[in-house]
Amino acid sequence: MADVQQNGHNANPNALIIDALRIVADGVNKLIERKGDKMGVLVITHYQRLLNYIKPDFVHVLACGRIIKEGGPELALELEEKGYGPMLAELGEELTPEEIAAPSVTV
Repeated sequence: MADVQQNGHNANPNALIIDALRIVADGVNKLIERKGDKMGVLVITHYQRLLNYIKPDFVHVLACGRIIKEGGPELALELEEKGYGPMLAELGEELTPEEIAAPSVTV
């Protein structure tokens, strides 16, 4: 199915999400460049794709209402590749499907 053009932009919902991620990331990156070390940014996301545009210094993985693992940008890639299972197994915990649907990554 061909994507519909609307005001010069792609109207495909998936493309709009990608465009929105880029717009938000661009704004955050410009603000960081302007403020430098005088400002911190906390990003909470379920989308590793956002981290392709905003490069994190630290990544914290949350599950069951607590931080279960911390690391650098590579941790978000590991989570995307392997999922939460291996991280939770390290802790000796298992999650219900409802709990698995709720975790997030903070940057």
